[in-house]
Amino acid sequence: MATMYDVPADDLIEALAADFEDRLDEPEWGEFTKSGVDRELPPKQEDFWATRAASLLRKVADRGPVGVERLATEYGGSKNGSNRYQVAPDKRADGSRNMIRTILQQLEEEDLVETAEGEGRRITAEGQSLLDDTAGGVLEDLDRPELERYA
Repeated sequence: MATMYDVPADDLIEALAADFEDRLDEPEWGEFTKSGVDRELPPKQEDFWATRAASLLRKVADRGPVGVERLATEYGGSKNGSNRYQVAPDKRADGSRNMIRTILQQLEEEDLVETAEGEGRRITAEGQSLLDDTAGGVLEDLDRPELERYA
């Protein structure tokens, strides 16, 4: 049986995002919100909300239990990276905590993630099952002979 570690992360996230398109609803403010203070504009990707939800589910499964603060740090970036002529080094900026928290709450409603008291969020058995089933489907669709030993 294939696990989420047996397939490339980008292929797994893409397959999960296709599943989340129907399951999760992007809030009204989602299309206008930047994904962090280091960004100048909101994301232009059509399925950004579903893709970020899939990425968050994978990160919670891999690093859980994990809190919103650590996830915001992982989705952050360089705040002054666009101006090349500054002398001072770039500063670190976190990703949008509100966006991460809202997606995690939606994943909790779907019973894919649960709250671990004082530790953050962790994956549920149903969430792990979804990841493993999706990884199995992705592995079948991949045309990579070196990965066939996991099928």
